[in-house]
Amino acid sequence: MRNFYFLVVNYNASELITRLLQSITLRKSDRIIIVNNSPEDKSILDLQSYFVNILEAEENLGFGKACNLGLNWIAQQNNEAIVWLINPDAYFEIHTISPVDKAIIFFQKYREISILGTTVYNSEGELTSAGGTFAPNTAALTIIDRLPEDLAEDYYQTDWVSGCSLLINLANFAEVPQFCDRFFLYYEDLDFCLRYSQQGHEIAVTHLLKVIHDTSTITNRNIVEKYRHITQSYLIYLEKYGSKKIFFITNIRMALNTARLLILKPKQGLGKIFGMYQYWLNFF
Repeated sequence: MRNFYFLVVNYNASELITRLLQSITLRKSDRIIIVNNSPEDKSILDLQSYFVNILEAEENLGFGKACNLGLNWIAQQNNEAIVWLINPDAYFEIHTISPVDKAIIFFQKYREISILGTTVYNSEGELTSAGGTFAPNTAALTIIDRLPEDLAEDYYQTDWVSGCSLLINLANFAEVPQFCDRFFLYYEDLDFCLRYSQQGHEIAVTHLLKVIHDTSTITNRNIVEKYRHITQSYLIYLEKYGSKKIFFITNIRMALNTARLLILKPKQGLGKIFGMYQYWLNFF
């Protein structure tokens, strides 16, 4: 029997994680691993149980580093486990067949898939993410928000999938897969998929698995910090995957756009300034 783990990163989201846990049906061998990125959030300890293990990060490591902490811990228990990385503000609908059972059946049938995305819907039932494309020459990204017309196949290949709901088949990796620790928040899922795709791993999305996601429930608590991280991470992404020309032009456009935002949306503009400053400070 394949061991199955859910991996959740907590940042002051105990109530949301409680809702997520209530929507999950587990087998006796399954576990939920919560990496606590907010040590002051003591209420998360109330969720610890036979099925739920809490790993204390002792500080806010950021999303990618926290995931690495969880992945390394899980691999020590079973390096062939299936890991479902899921956001605290996501949850499942109640189905006759549990999402875990569906995922186990999927990987029994398609062992070649290393990283698997699911469909992601908002609370109004609208599809918001089903993978994405990446253009090597321009580093342009597209989010797939419409399923292929022909759904005869159980999955389709894609360039990247959202870290909101991402399954990792550890059995396909010689070493424990890791997120790049340069990304504190945002774009780490994209980088994760692109790096492992370059190593020959298959990335796919299945419509057989579905989550509901209350987008930005946590990050919208602090707009300045949200846009600081988005901006800094986007520049790291462009540095890694875009041409020097694209990187240069984007920085100019970003600076001009930020000046406009400071007038129209000052919190977003201030966040972008902080993000650009932090990127260039670390760059030099």
